[in-house]
Amino acid sequence: MRSKTRLFAAVALAGASAAQAAVRTEKVEYRHGEVVLEGTLAFDESSKGPRPGVLVVHEWWGHGPYAVRRAEMLAALGYTAFALDMYGKGVLAKDHGEAGRLSGALRSDRKRMRERARSGLAVLKKNPRTDPGRLAAIGYCFGGTTVLELARAGESLAGVVSFHGGLDSPDPEGTKPFKAKVLVLHGADDAWVSPGIPAFQEEMRRAGADWQMVSYGGAVHSFTVREAGEDPTKGMAYNEAADRRSWEAMKAFLSEVLR
Repeated sequence: MRSKTRLFAAVALAGASAAQAAVRTEKVEYRHGEVVLEGTLAFDESSKGPRPGVLVVHEWWGHGPYAVRRAEMLAALGYTAFALDMYGKGVLAKDHGEAGRLSGALRSDRKRMRERARSGLAVLKKNPRTDPGRLAAIGYCFGGTTVLELARAGESLAGVVSFHGGLDSPDPEGTKPFKAKVLVLHGADDAWVSPGIPAFQEEMRRAGADWQMVSYGGAVHSFTVREAGEDPTKGMAYNEAADRRSWEAMKAFLSEVLR
């Protein structure tokens, strides 16, 4: 019995390694007007035929390893994922000040934010590995705000997921009827985002959106980002339980809306 158990364990480990090795990434250069952008496509090369597509929008630092890792995790689940670029090819913030300036330029111009995100969505949609009829978007922090803007614009997405994203809208009265279902995953102790919750919820009600919000006790801003550190008194910190639980919530949501 012990040898059989070891055999099953070895087979399972080999299968997991093979599945992991099947995930590939490719850099994709594209444009929004005159701005050259570069995102990362992630997919399971062993999958046959088009797969549901998930757009990944990075945090305020820019298109970097974090967003790529999330795209790879989605590819391992069977999706074709595209981690887009909101700032420009090779543009990564060096510190919080620069990150604030880069993200703030788009947060203050929601029309440009939406158009920039649409250019990345177009890359995902036209890729032959993507089923263009089954699309969703997820985003982190600044990226969470961005995917909500796509939903507010009436973009044809099955769903959007915001992880510790900003919820405010400069024009909540101008929100179009939502085509996308909405999942907001929020740190209950996020002092930066929480004040905007009542207005956001009222906006969702007026828009007739299919929305849900999950709050994680003890979690602050950036609760999915290990690089945020482990000191919640700073306002940004990683929370392992909230990270794990929010990913599982996203998986169930995507399974529902992209089925």
